[in-house]
Amino acid sequence: MTAHQGTLIGFDFGERRIGVAVLETALGRARALTVIDAQANEARFAAIDRIDAEWKPAAYVVGQPKHADGSVHEVAQLAAKFGRRLAARYRKPVMLVDETLSSAEAESLIRETRRADGVDAVAAEIILQSYFDHPAHARPVA
Repeated sequence: MTAHQGTLIGFDFGERRIGVAVLETALGRARALTVIDAQANEARFAAIDRIDAEWKPAAYVVGQPKHADGSVHEVAQLAAKFGRRLAARYRKPVMLVDETLSSAEAESLIRETRRADGVDAVAAEIILQSYFDHPAHARPVA
């Protein structure tokens, strides 16, 4: 069981798009919510402001990519910076979770189930579910 109770919001951070998912800890199942398709931080955080106001999450979870060999991915630093901005802006806990292969898994899931959700939102769902199922594998934003 995760240390955070209530609603959790998960992010699949990307330089062009951010996938968003939601999980109610009482139900224990993440679901894709939306994709924020904006590159400007102002537009991104305006969308996150609306999500935060609607869902009132207890914490955020941000996927942090690694290469298949375990080395640090270039986007990992940007994802960590995004996590620090979330923590500072919303004053809620932010956990970083290894998201290696989440996009590939999301693409496969979409093909198999013919879901209409975007790959980024489904990747966020996978990241968030991974955190819920294995919270010890996450680390707080520093």
